[in-house]
Amino acid sequence: MKDNESTKDIRAFFDQMKAADQNLTIPVFPEKVITRSIKWWIPVGIAATLMLGYLLMPQEEIIAEPPAEVIIITLQQDENHELQILIEEKTYLETWESPTSSLLAEY
Repeated sequence: MKDNESTKDIRAFFDQMKAADQNLTIPVFPEKVITRSIKWWIPVGIAATLMLGYLLMPQEEIIAEPPAEVIIITLQQDENHELQILIEEKTYLETWESPTSSLLAEY
């Protein structure tokens, strides 16, 4: 019998809650919610920064191909202390000198 009374009490409680809910006024919500449109600026700003960085990044210099032949003009002094001009034609690979060869000759 106690179960019957507690069930009736519970039903009565919820019936009162339903009746109270029927009297509530529901506010009218706007159909279109206005939001700020700042969020699209973020990807645009990132893209602009990357493009600007690419444009300002130093570019690698293009190394020109060496000529196939090189003309070397040198002045030499003979035993009479007269200067003579020597003109030689060599390929580019034959003219390489070690950057430290002057150190060996001078010291």
